[in-house]
Amino acid sequence: MRLDKYLKVSRLIKRRTVANEACDNGLITVNGKAARASYDVKAGDRISLRFGERVLTVEVLSVQETVKQADAATLYREVAP
Repeated sequence: MRLDKYLKVSRLIKRRTVANEACDNGLITVNGKAARASYDVKAGDRISLRFGERVLTVEVLSVQETVKQADAATLYREVAP
């Protein structure tokens, strides 16, 4: 699954267009490298998102095309940066 779609499905970012812009602006890294929106997300990847001063790092546990809002947090787990 594309990175921008994964960020939307997992509810880390609310809209796919916003996720796409964040990738274009270098605010998202995968496994320590800047990632494009078209990056293919796999289980085990570490995604870091920069929100101003704050950095959120998550580890991908599973990749699913659709998930209920209540279950979105089961797709990843938060890890220390």
